[in-house]
Amino acid sequence: MTTTSPQGRTELLRPDHSPVRVLVVDDEAPLAELLSMALRYEGWEVRSAGDGAGAVRTARDFRPDAVILDVMLPDMDGLAVLGRLRREISDVPVLFLTARDAVEDRIAGLTAGGDDYVTKPFSLEEVVARLRGLIRRSGTAAVRSESTLVVGDLVLDEDSHEVSRGDHSIHLTATEFELLRFLMRNPRRVLSKAQILDRVWNYDFGGQANVVELYISYLRKKIDAGRTPMIHTRRGAGYLIKPGE
Repeated sequence: MTTTSPQGRTELLRPDHSPVRVLVVDDEAPLAELLSMALRYEGWEVRSAGDGAGAVRTARDFRPDAVILDVMLPDMDGLAVLGRLRREISDVPVLFLTARDAVEDRIAGLTAGGDDYVTKPFSLEEVVARLRGLIRRSGTAAVRSESTLVVGDLVLDEDSHEVSRGDHSIHLTATEFELLRFLMRNPRRVLSKAQILDRVWNYDFGGQANVVELYISYLRKKIDAGRTPMIHTRRGAGYLIKPGE
């Protein structure tokens, strides 16, 4: 799925609303770290490996949604690694990185089951764009309205006012909805009672903290009841929402 971050950057998410997972396999540590940083900026969860054996082990545990795979690795050929990855996760899309520019080498990679390739040197923007395309085509990401806010498995549609957590729909009053929307627009950020009063009730803080506390308790009963808590209190500071852990 796709949604839009507070900075206006479109994010891809898995069907369960968790971050897309990408495995980067390259024995050049600085390049692997550079790629990882660019992918994390997209909001994705990233792990890396420096050789083929490490890539297979990591893929087995991490279950990535896409793999960036260098053709030249110290312990085995990238095409051999691809074959082993396919046995672990048959349909994971793979983007090859190669320093080779011969047509036959590119054809060999695609014939072996690779989905796309980028020739070194490359731009980070190109790699991210190619990877986005592969993930979307693989079905890992489905398109959703840009009005959708997602935190963990909690989803709020600002247009339809529908709220769900996992497979369960949640009915909220108008005030509860506005409070939850404010929290979800600021995930992992502590919001003071004064900020909440000003944003949700549109008046300055003036001893009405009990109103915020009351509605936070209402939300917790509907959002967190029987589940891993997402709404947290920071004593003396305020409240925040973050994915259940």
